[in-house]
Amino acid sequence: AIFFQLKTMKKLYRSRTKKIAGVCEGLGNYFGIDGIIFRLIFCVTIFSPFPAFLTYILFWLIIPKEPKIS
Repeated sequence: AIFFQLKTMKKLYRSRTKKIAGVCEGLGNYFGIDGIIFRLIFCVTIFSPFPAFLTYILFWLIIPKEPKIS
């Protein structure tokens, strides 16, 4: 018989300890890096032809907020 180990999948959430919407901090937590890196990326790309602001709004709407820990 083959036995499978179930791994808990990492989930992406917006952080409750947020600056604006918690998107950058949530992405940082998911990828294991500091959220300021994502803030810098969004700030730098806001002036590029790529619509970073719209991407941030889209992430804000799509990514669920981190569940409360009781």
